[in-house]
Amino acid sequence: MRQQQDSAAVLFDVDGTLMDTVYLHTVAWWEALRQNGHRVPMAAVHRSIGMGSDHLLDRLLGEDRERDGDQAMSAAHDALYAQYWSRLAPLEGAADLLKACADRGWVVVLASSASADEFRVMKEVLGADRAIDAGTKGDDVQKSKPSPDLVQQALKRADVPPERAVFVGDAVWDAQAARRVGVRSLGVLSGGISREELMDAGVEQVYDGPADLLAKIDHSLLSSPERLTG
Repeated sequence: MRQQQDSAAVLFDVDGTLMDTVYLHTVAWWEALRQNGHRVPMAAVHRSIGMGSDHLLDRLLGEDRERDGDQAMSAAHDALYAQYWSRLAPLEGAADLLKACADRGWVVVLASSASADEFRVMKEVLGADRAIDAGTKGDDVQKSKPSPDLVQQALKRADVPPERAVFVGDAVWDAQAARRVGVRSLGVLSGGISREELMDAGVEQVYDGPADLLAKIDHSLLSSPERLTG
């Protein structure tokens, strides 16, 4: 890991931020729910993507539901989503953005709610291993976003305090999790959530996607680790 005094880290969500996978997860969850007797509008499913299955099912089915079928629904989602693994694609500019951050001296950490197998596949498809210092995934924490566990774990992997980190994500859950531990955040629209919703959740700057952030990086929070202030 590129580590030095006064290091700063950029923590990247993966689904919808670096990988064009949000709508694949939407379809997989919609079908998993349908197979288990739940008719949930796809629009509602989409707006819950970015959460882990624990929070997602609470949001879509209610916290007072019978939970006996949760494991089956989660397993069905995983099996359905795995059918897309061979066709997964990064968003335009994703790998170059990671490399640009590394070249500028940022400690680059992937922070994803994905399972270990999903995380491995996406990391391979991204093709930017030389730029990635560390990663954390859903299996590493007890609670998923918007709980702050994943962000806290990513900070530990980066070995930086919250005021020396920036989180980049596509969902309101990313911004909420980051804000709960005092980490500033950037947003991208590539997951289908609006600029206004991201800003309301605490995001400071919003970009169309990784390619847009890369093109404007000199005017963003990622311009230089030395310029980051808490």
